[in-house]
Order: sequence, then C-alpha cells, then structure tokens
Amino acid sequence: MNVNDFAGRVAIVTGAARGLGRAAAERLHERGAAVAVNVRDLQRAESVARSIGERTLAVPGDIAADGVPDEIVRRTVERFGRVDILVNNAALARSTRFPELSADEWRQALEVNLTAPFLLIKAVLPAMKAQGYGRIVNVSSSAGRTVSTLGGAHYTASKAGLLGLTRAAAKELGQYGITVNAICPGMIDTELTRENASPELLERLAANYPVPRLGTALEVADLICFAASEAAGYITGASLDINGGDLMM
Repeated sequence: MNVNDFAGRVAIVTGAARGLGRAAAERLHERGAAVAVNVRDLQRAESVARSIGERTLAVPGDIAADGVPDEIVRRTVERFGRVDILVNNAALARSTRFPELSADEWRQALEVNLTAPFLLIKAVLPAMKAQGYGRIVNVSSSAGRTVSTLGGAHYTASKAGLLGLTRAAAKELGQYGITVNAICPGMIDTELTRENASPELLERLAANYPVPRLGTALEVADLICFAASEAAGYITGASLDINGGDLMM
C-alpha cells in the first residue's frame, strides 16, 4: 500500500465523531488526503478535525437538516478547491421494535440514513463532474442485505434503500468518471455496537461467524479507502461485504 496514495485528494466523511467514520477520516488523512469531517456539533467537529491533524476542516451540522449537505460541500470546495471522495457514513441506528416504533422515528431514520446521502451525492455532483472524477462510498450494513441483528425495522429498511440508491447513482454517474459503491459491515467492534449489546451477546454472536470475532473499525476503514482509491476505478454499483462471513450462515 502506498502510504501517500491519496495525496492531492479531498474527502468528505460524515458522522466522523467516532467509530467507522472517525477511522475512515483518520485513514484517508494518514494516506495523504485532505479531509472535511462532519459531526453534528460544532465544538466536537472542530475537536475531531484538530486531533486528526493538518489538512482537515470541520464541517459541522445535522445532515438531515435543510441546506446542510450543500453547505458541507460548499465549505469543503471553498477551502480545498475540489472534492474527490464522499463517504456517506452518518447514520441513525436505533433498536426500537415495531410495537414502539413511531412514524416520526421511522421518518427520522430514513432522513438521516437515506435522504441525506442522496442530497450529499447531489451536492458533490457539480464539482465531481467538472473534475471528471469522483468516488462515492455509501456505508450501508449487512442489515441492508438481510436484516439487522440489533437495529429496528427502520434501520434495516433504510440501509436496504441505500443499496438501491448506490446502484442507481452508479448507473447514472459512471459517464462522468464517478464511481458509487456501498460497504456492508457486519458486527464491528465500535462504541455504538457496545452501547446496543452486552459483551456476552456480542461474544455469542461472533462465535458463530466463519471468522469467529467482531470486525474492527480499521478493517472497515481500509475497505472504504480501497473503494475510494484509484485501484477501484472499474468497480461501481457494488456492495462490498465485510462481516466475517456471517451471511454465509
């Protein structure tokens, strides 16, 4: 791996406060990219950007709020002059079950997990078309392929929808030099996972996978980087699994 293979590239990573988003932002930066880090809260966004290092920009805001996707992209282009990579990682992941799941919470999940990625893709499109180059990576889930172990119906439905959006965008945008792919993580050892399941449950689930452990955020970040790299230039509309083989069970 060329440790500087993203030199000169500019990436936007949403939901970069922790977990997969933070790992992806750090890895892209480590490999030479300038990175705009999106976190809902301004102070936290600035803190994350500072901790990652130089060539970073805090682009705070709720991606489901009106105008925020366009503002994130506008500020990134204003600062760095271009945008090459969009990582749609931010997600609303709740475990609310059907009897308690309200229409409002359902809509909120779709706004964050599906509508916001759509709007961010639309927002980066002018810059990527002008460059004749772009890499869009949507972080879906193994839930998008089957059903979530921990998340509710709204999480599964929105992550499945994100796979459909990936295929449709890939079909339309390839002519502009833009690839669009999805990453489908299984059970990954992140703060969010630990907040939603006991250590005993996670251990029991992981023991049944062909690779009998939880994945790491860094492993997912490296797959995101591959999809965002020059090496993946002839891959588009794909859904790349990283799940220890759990869908084989």
